[in-house]
Amino acid sequence: MSAEIKTRIATVAAPYRREIWMDDVRFESGMRLLRVTIKEGTRFTQLDLDAATAGRWANIMLDWTKATSEDPSA
Repeated sequence: MSAEIKTRIATVAAPYRREIWMDDVRFESGMRLLRVTIKEGTRFTQLDLDAATAGRWANIMLDWTKATSEDPSA
């Protein structure tokens, strides 16, 4: 198994006592991924994203936050 170097970027408290961790993960091969871990009680969901996927996801979330902040019913 290849070694990885993990650096915590952020921890976010989410609704319903969930927690989101974002880590910069670097592998011996030189590959670098954003690891998103969502903790829900005792359950963990982990996603490893490349830069292109993380950027696309970030843009979608940003667009959503803009739309909801402009919508008075949100």
